[in-house]
Amino acid sequence: MALEALKAVELDDKINNKANNLSGGQKQRVCIARALVNNPQIIFADEPTGNLDSTTGEKIEQLLFDLNKQKGITLIIVTHDPDLAARCDRQIYVRDGLIVGGDN
Repeated sequence: MALEALKAVELDDKINNKANNLSGGQKQRVCIARALVNNPQIIFADEPTGNLDSTTGEKIEQLLFDLNKQKGITLIIVTHDPDLAARCDRQIYVRDGLIVGGDN
């Protein structure tokens, strides 16, 4: 299962690497892979593409939204990226720790 999760985030070639030998973006993708291993019903993702280049970020976004559509996994995403937020079914806006708006 772990190897499948690493393949999903395109890091299966790094399976034997230690964390200190991975870039920030690779570490972020390992965290996403770790979240997938136990087949969660909910994924909480805080800036899931924040340390990724745009191409890799788009792949990770697509992976998360595919999991949502195909497996019914609920995604709760925190982001400052308006394009990523626009892909979500519902948006809730928070300022200074308080909910200040939203839609749906």
